[in-house]
Amino acid sequence: MILSTSFSVVSLISTKIYGESIISLGAWLDSGNLSFDWSLQLNLLTSSMVLMVNFVSTLIHIYSVGYMEKDPKKITFMAYLSLFTFFMLLLVSSSNLIQLFLGWEGVGLTSYLLIGFWNYKDKANKAALKAFIVNRIGDFGILLGLFTIFIVFGTLNINEIKILINSQNDSYFNFLSFEIHSLTLISLLLFIGCMGKSAQFGLHVWLPDAMEGPTPVSALIHAATMVTAGVFLLIVMSPIIEASEFSGNFILAVGSLTCVFASSVAIFQNDIKRIIAYSTCSQLGYMFMAIGASAYSLAYFHLLSHAFFKALLFLGAGSVIHSMSDEQNIKKMGGLYNKIPLTYITMLVGSFSLMGLPFLSGYYSKDLILEMIYLNDYNYTFLFFVAGIVSVLFTSIYSLRLLVYVFHRETQADEKVLAHVHESPLIMILPLIILSIFAIFFGMFANSLFIDIKYLSIWSDFLYVDESIDSNFITQNVPFIMKKLPLIMILLGCFIIFFLYFSLKKIIPLIKKHLSFLYNFFKHKWYVDQLYERIIVKPTFYLGKGFWKSVDQELIDNLGPNGFSRVVLSLSFLISKLQSGYLYHYVLSIIIGLTCLISLYTYIF
Repeated sequence: MILSTSFSVVSLISTKIYGESIISLGAWLDSGNLSFDWSLQLNLLTSSMVLMVNFVSTLIHIYSVGYMEKDPKKITFMAYLSLFTFFMLLLVSSSNLIQLFLGWEGVGLTSYLLIGFWNYKDKANKAALKAFIVNRIGDFGILLGLFTIFIVFGTLNINEIKILINSQNDSYFNFLSFEIHSLTLISLLLFIGCMGKSAQFGLHVWLPDAMEGPTPVSALIHAATMVTAGVFLLIVMSPIIEASEFSGNFILAVGSLTCVFASSVAIFQNDIKRIIAYSTCSQLGYMFMAIGASAYSLAYFHLLSHAFFKALLFLGAGSVIHSMSDEQNIKKMGGLYNKIPLTYITMLVGSFSLMGLPFLSGYYSKDLILEMIYLNDYNYTFLFFVAGIVSVLFTSIYSLRLLVYVFHRETQADEKVLAHVHESPLIMILPLIILSIFAIFFGMFANSLFIDIKYLSIWSDFLYVDESIDSNFITQNVPFIMKKLPLIMILLGCFIIFFLYFSLKKIIPLIKKHLSFLYNFFKHKWYVDQLYERIIVKPTFYLGKGFWKSVDQELIDNLGPNGFSRVVLSLSFLISKLQSGYLYHYVLSIIIGLTCLISLYTYIF
């Protein structure tokens, strides 16, 4: 992995110097109008993505050596991690959509193996199956999108599609007497696929359950790789998204809803990994909001910065779990700041960056997204902006709640567990330190690349860029109070946490009692899982059970193997009655049979 990361650095430098290159690895398919090779597309967008995936994956591999040290299937686990990384690299470097889809499905398959790695746990098996099924729903949308792209453009080569977009801007599909804008249909179908992979509201239900896998898996899936694949695909296909105003509005709405939903639910979770998992959903919502607001470069900026601080948070959580003898419930922790100080400091950095505290990586990308949404002229823009601001408040609350419960309040841990609390080994701490550095400084140094007019043009060959929107434009047109509103929300969240957990601890039971509906609503994750269970899972189960009994057992089995066996048994029983044991009976039967045959022959001929 270290060697692969080194090659990624060389590739990025080479791309910057010599420009885009396509490396053909050999012919793959040539049938009619469908023709493409196995090939890698290296430009500024794909090369930087390849570098980030390799870099984060390398750190997670190093961390896994310590985390999985005592696991008897450690070698298998490392093989799965490497295979997952391979498919992710194939996805982000593909020059055509079929090869990209192969990487897309490979990532889905290996995530199933990784989530269900501890297959002796029933919850892990169920979580892996749930992730696989939900992602297949989204993948069906991707497939339909690819079919539509080929019908409209006659090619699945990414560069060729971008060239042909303007010529197909006025094309329509006729479906059941309805005319549907072709590019709008393509955008929505691709977005459905991305909703599944990037866990947006409605197809998010698999992501929190994926926490049943080992912590390095959570870091790999939730940070730089699988969940960001959907965001990356929409960024690559941004010219198509931009050609449809309705698609932009829809993506913006779903992203906003996901932000509020995930951040509100995270406040009421007690599992340390699930809290961070819901924060991933929320941050992905910000990325989709940026895409919906046509700020594709900012979506990519937040994707990169999110990779560092989210990997840091998951690996930090893994270090806490490792030190607490595999305990994940934050209510059974507390007072750990002086027992695992390095883990504590790195978790502080990751949490503050997630909150968007000034001058950390999350601050630059998240605030710029909110400012761009404020400047956007889409319908209901202010509502989307408010959703983003509310999500900032919720993010600060659940992040500080996690820090307070795990590190600062009086310990609730068992004495035996507390006696064995220790700092993780160096091989686990080193990746945390490296990721902390990037979580602090990446946004500061990379900020201008994604918003400064001097650098925006370098992205225009790879994604849609509105060069009229730059840092100067934002500074001049966003009011001061709106620019500072995210910081105000963070400070308000700090006050709420202090008020609830330090000053008036008795108020929490009162909230549970008198605002029980709201409390249960958020505690039960907006009842989305229960709704799925009632309208999809149970009806499907009973329908399958009914078909099994009425069709499989009653019809197919009775007419097929069971019916045939009964006929054979009946005939065998009747024939057995003819076996009397007397020779003259058999001779008589032979004579009668011959007589019948001769008579029949004579009659016919």
